[in-house]
Amino acid sequence: MRDVLPDLLRWWRAGAPVGMATVTRTWRSAPRRPGAALLVGPDGSAAGSVSGGCMEAAVYELCREVVADATPRLVRFGVSDDDALDAGLTCGGTVELYVERVDRASFPQLDLVAAEVAAGRPVAVATCVAGPPGRRGRRIVLAGQDRHGTLGASAVDAAVDAEARALLRAGRSGVVRPRSAENLCVLVVAHPAPARMLVFGAIDFAAAVAHVGRFLGYRVTVCDARPVFATDRRFPQAHEVVVDWPHRYLAAEAAAGRVDERTVVCVLTHDARFDVPVLRHALDLPLAYVGAMGSRRTAEDRRRRLREAGVGEAALARLHAPIGLDLGGQSPEETAVSIAAEIVAVRRGGGGAPLSARSGSIHGGGRVPHP
Repeated sequence: MRDVLPDLLRWWRAGAPVGMATVTRTWRSAPRRPGAALLVGPDGSAAGSVSGGCMEAAVYELCREVVADATPRLVRFGVSDDDALDAGLTCGGTVELYVERVDRASFPQLDLVAAEVAAGRPVAVATCVAGPPGRRGRRIVLAGQDRHGTLGASAVDAAVDAEARALLRAGRSGVVRPRSAENLCVLVVAHPAPARMLVFGAIDFAAAVAHVGRFLGYRVTVCDARPVFATDRRFPQAHEVVVDWPHRYLAAEAAAGRVDERTVVCVLTHDARFDVPVLRHALDLPLAYVGAMGSRRTAEDRRRRLREAGVGEAALARLHAPIGLDLGGQSPEETAVSIAAEIVAVRRGGGGAPLSARSGSIHGGGRVPHP
């Protein structure tokens, strides 16, 4: 939903009804995940996707129907992999969708959701997609410690609140079925705060890494102890540039609770004075990824220094050094792509091999959701 939110908000503010189809559940090789959405605007234009192109035409027409009759629907579209190939579609699999009419009356909290997302604060939208008459279409929005709206009963609201916040903390969207209400199915679309990318070392490669990190949806910080290099002008794609010793900055951010299991750390200085202290601390934290730049000789020397500093073998095994996948790149931009590719592979559980050399589904499902 996040990618279509600007269009949805624009039409909502204009008072125009919009048809919205949202993925609730998927099976097998369906390419989009819960929370992905397709909009059909009042002018007939479309935004977003729920199937990578396979079912968009049918879903488009269904959205138009729902706008006309204002009756929400929970539907499934399914096609075998072989049939999809014969029909020239991109994939098979099964997708369950909740299709609804969105306007100011049906979604009065949309302005709040958009404001929280724009501010980078976590927010979750819980919508009843199946249940008794009068419940379907009701929703609550969880922002901060507050709950806005109701699903029709305080006990149900409390149960969904707890489950939705758990999904939000995990950064996942999905369906919940509260025990306090039989036959009630609630879709939770989670908008977690963006995951962080911490780039240590204000070198030319860092500018390219910051650029690709922002493209991937991370909130990017570039940090270096040398003020002459750590400037906003040199790193326009970073959300912030900090002048501080890397290890001191990382320790302060961790103590303040501003790094978590989704955070990725890229150490690019290849200078032991900076590398060893920050890596020693990073490898002691439950981060998603820790990588360090340098030649193989530098990497081995760095590992020796880290061992001498008390870092154990289990922690060292989490260090990706030399950083990046072997793509044969040489420029800062090509190197940044290789680093980004390794981060994606580590976070999603990919092997980094060409898809053409593999068999089976290419949408295998990763360990950790997108930032």
